[in-house]
Formats: sequence, C-alpha cells, structure tokens
Amino acid sequence: MMKLHEVVRGLIGVPVAALQLVLPTELRSRAVAPSAIERTGRIAFASHRDGNWEIYTADGDGSHQLRLTSNDTQDRFPLWSPDASHIAFGTLRDRWELWVMRADGSDPRRLAIGIGAKGHRQWSPDGTRLVFEMVRDGKRAIFTVPAVGGAPSQLTAFATDDRNPTWSPDGKRIAFTSLRDGNTEVYVMNADGGEQRRITNDPSADDSPAWSPDGTTIAFRSARDGNREIYLVRADGRDQRRLTTDPADDDEPNWSPDGSRIACQSTRGTEYDIEVVSVADRARTRLTSTTGYDGMPTWSPDGTELAFISDRGGQEALYMMKADGSRPAVLIAPSSLNPDWSR
Repeated sequence: MMKLHEVVRGLIGVPVAALQLVLPTELRSRAVAPSAIERTGRIAFASHRDGNWEIYTADGDGSHQLRLTSNDTQDRFPLWSPDASHIAFGTLRDRWELWVMRADGSDPRRLAIGIGAKGHRQWSPDGTRLVFEMVRDGKRAIFTVPAVGGAPSQLTAFATDDRNPTWSPDGKRIAFTSLRDGNTEVYVMNADGGEQRRITNDPSADDSPAWSPDGTTIAFRSARDGNREIYLVRADGRDQRRLTTDPADDDEPNWSPDGSRIACQSTRGTEYDIEVVSVADRARTRLTSTTGYDGMPTWSPDGTELAFISDRGGQEALYMMKADGSRPAVLIAPSSLNPDWSR
C-alpha cells in the first residue's frame, strides 16, 4: 500500500484548475497539543484536510490554526519571511509558481512562473528578496526576485542544472549545487551572481548545502564513502570533514539555531528516521524509530524542540518532540506536510 507522501510526490507536475486566492478562514484546532508549554513563533504547513493542498499556520502548541489559501490547485511549501510578516509558497497552475502573501493570507501576489516544485528556495536574511530555482530552456538556473514583486534576476546560466540555492546568514553569498563540471558539486557565489567558484571536488555527488548560523561552515550531503553522509566544509572550500558515520543514508542537513547540532533525515531501507548529530564531537542521537516515515524536521526558534512529519498513525501528520527525542506527540492532525517554523 502506498503511503500518502508517495502519492503526493507522484502528483507533482499534474496540471490542475486555475488559482483563486481568497482571504483566510479561521479553523477550529484539530490537534492534540503535546504539552502546555508556551512556545514562541508560529508554524506554517501544507494540509490536505479539506480535500486539497492549502497553506495553514498554527501557534507553536498547535492552537489558533488558520487556513490562508482556498483554491482548486495545490498550494504547498510555505516559507516564513525573517520578520514573520509574510509567507512565500509554491502554487500549481499549468506550472509551479512562486507566490508571496501576508502572514494572515491577505495581499497574495505572484513573483515567478516555472519554478522547480520541490526545488530549494529561501528568503534573503533581510527579507527583501527570495532565491529559487527556475526552469529555462529545459535546465534549472538560479534566480532572485524582489519580495515586493518585479522582474526576476538570473544568477546562473549554464548548459547543465544549477540547484539548491541558499543564502549565507549575512546575505552576501549564495551556496548552490551545479553539474557544470561533470558531476554535482557545491559552489559559492556572491549574492549578485558574481565570483562563482566550486568548493567541493569529488566523483560522487555533493549536494544539499546548508550554511551554519555563523556563516563560517557549509554542511552538505555526499555519497563519496559508499553511502549518503553529512559532511562539513569551510565556505572557502578548506577543512572538509565527514560528520556522520553510519550505515544509514543521511539527507537534508538542518542546523540548530545555535549551530551546535545538525538534524537530518536518516534512511534504513524503507524506514525513515530523524537523527541529530553534535558538530563538536560527532555524537549521534536517533530521535525516532518507527516503522514508516519520520522526516522534514524543523527546529523551534530556541532549539529545544523539533517539529516533523510522521505517518506513524496511518496518515502523515505534524508532530512535535523535544530535541532529545522525548515527548513526541501530534501537533497538527493529518494530512500535513512541509512544516516551517517562524523565527
């Protein structure tokens, strides 16, 4: 039997009817709150609870849930702006488009057409621009666009795909991956596209770059030692080192807010778990161990908890747990994906 996340992935790219964005409708909470602890920030997520993928938000304890979009198309992949005033998201018409709206769902506007549905995109640290992948001439290139709208600026233009753009914390540089030298490697460029240079060089694919909060180090994924592991490298390409050493395949490194730990999605056969690794001593903690899927971890603003997606209850729902893996509980009822916690 296919799991919900497998079905959803199979639907990406299927045309649906035209988009009609409306103002948000408040919904009654359907979550079982994991604790009475007051949490800062709000969580944005996509949910299929009403028969179509829409964007919702909720407080950190699962309360005060709001549906922000109401359309006959898919709205997914929400991203909070740095000041939590706006949410960027992907929506599917004939092609995937990049949109932005206020945090209450008002003032929706389109920023770009033809983005990669699951391609990485991110707000600049100052909240004025977004970086994203867009398909041009059959290849993916990296663009930025003003958050208020305007013409996108193309930063890369090669005969092969450029993917996975991510801003440095100071907003001056962008890390990304490219196939331009024959296999996937990690590159860094200035925020305007200048001075593009490769910082990894291995026959295996190096991808999924993620900047440390202090901007000195980039975590990335590589299979250079036989299976997918998380590696670290200085932003200038020096001091590459392997962080994880486990038979499991480790994907999607996600730094804790203080930069001391990295959460990742770890795969053992068909089993997906969430693990956290200490950057200082490589100590590894397996936070989930269920049959099925546990993934998409996102840190709370203070780094004490993780929100994540799990189908342990039969459908994919948004869960919360302490950063040591204790006290897991349903935060948002099924079916939910793509959590992002405001800072």
